[in-house]
Amino acid sequence: MTGWQQFPATAVLILADGTRLEGHGIGAVGHAAGEVCFNTAMTGYQEVLTDPSYAGQIITFTFPHIGNVGTNDEDIETVNMAALSGVRGVVLKADITNPSNYRAAEKLDAWLKKRNIIGIAGIDTRALTARIRENGMPNGVIAHEPSGHFDEGSIMAELNAFPGLEGLDLAKEVTTAQTYHWDQTSWKWNEGYGTLDKPDFHVVAIDYGAKRNILRCLADQGAKVTVVPATASAADVLAHNPDAIFLSNGPGDPAATGKYAVPTIQKLMETGKPMFGICLGHQLLGLALGGTTSKMHQGHHGANHPVKDLTTGKVEITSMNHGFAVDAETLPAGVTQTHISLFDNSNAGLAVDGKPIFSVQYHPEASPGPQDSHYLFTRFLNLVRKEKGLPEKPEFQAPAA
Repeated sequence: MTGWQQFPATAVLILADGTRLEGHGIGAVGHAAGEVCFNTAMTGYQEVLTDPSYAGQIITFTFPHIGNVGTNDEDIETVNMAALSGVRGVVLKADITNPSNYRAAEKLDAWLKKRNIIGIAGIDTRALTARIRENGMPNGVIAHEPSGHFDEGSIMAELNAFPGLEGLDLAKEVTTAQTYHWDQTSWKWNEGYGTLDKPDFHVVAIDYGAKRNILRCLADQGAKVTVVPATASAADVLAHNPDAIFLSNGPGDPAATGKYAVPTIQKLMETGKPMFGICLGHQLLGLALGGTTSKMHQGHHGANHPVKDLTTGKVEITSMNHGFAVDAETLPAGVTQTHISLFDNSNAGLAVDGKPIFSVQYHPEASPGPQDSHYLFTRFLNLVRKEKGLPEKPEFQAPAA
């Protein structure tokens, strides 16, 4: 009778306090440092792993079965394919199984390799999540070496060199390198994505790490979208003669990105054009209005976050992904808090009194099942319709039968 065969660990996750978690490697070979966070979504792992807002982070999925529906070429969120998404690593509980979904084109493991994302499986993700909830999001380093022999010196040097996300401008790493136009509309069952043939409006989107589905939601409202880099000046934006301006989501510390973004946003606000910001765009707008932002303890990452719209009294089930937040108490007179998180009462939206300018902290474009927040794109383009003297659309519409 033989005993149990002991296989060496082929991947490790080491936290800044020295905690070492061993498992087996998936995805790319190598090592990378980042901030370790957790995401509570049960679906949409491919969208999460391609969301530029996660740049600089190692994502722990709390749902145990990740990879079971495979991957495809449609469920990708990053627009800048050259920069991929910036995700540093992924932490899973269970092994990646063979996919079981008619849309699957490739196993998650092979897809991770192609995108140079390092992963570790076999981790007690419940214990790691509890640790993050209690102690905050730590810096960490993830390493995958098939032989099981790790270059400990090189791994720890990378961890020690990682500065953390505070003070880090990551928008420049994930933004588009050049201006482009967007006319793709939302995905429909058995039809795929559509194309906007006859736009009614023109929106310029400043790309701090934009997601594709945000641009699709704008196109659904009849807007041709011109996407410009994060470093575009106000003159660059206005040269396109937009009807409205959109401030995209993105990664990193808003105060760092704000060094060049805030002056641009302030000049754009002076034009009186409608403006809408999401996530990092929301935080940058808050800074431009005179507020401050701060690092959160554990952040908000998931597809089941309740948010209350204080303007309507409605509660929405939203998707969130942010580690910084606008400090509501620092917003000046003339700026109204419009949304709050019902988890911790943190700020989730603002509007400028008497001006067509507003923003939200969460991701209204996400569709993890509910589409509770899609009305915000209607609200945004209704500001343009009002200026043009066109009939406004109802914000809430019953789903098609």
